[in-house]
Amino acid sequence: MGTYRYPAEFRADAVALVRSSGRPIAQVAKELGVNHETLRSWVRTTERAERPEAVAESAKDAELARLRKEVAELKLEREILRKAAAYFARETLD
Repeated sequence: MGTYRYPAEFRADAVALVRSSGRPIAQVAKELGVNHETLRSWVRTTERAERPEAVAESAKDAELARLRKEVAELKLEREILRKAAAYFARETLD
């Protein structure tokens, strides 16, 4: 299954048509000979690009997710080290 790259001008015109016509994306996509999910993706991408605060917010969300993952890993490592320290403390007493 091959992929076809549409020119940027065609994508921009297709998105403008969706916005100005008031017709469903599926109908416009059928008229243009484009997969409706492809056209939907173009519309979403354009909407995100027009809202810079959304881009900043998604970057913050990604950073927050990364930091939460790092905290979870560090907590796990700390717990392992705590158990290891307790184990070796018992070894030295025996």
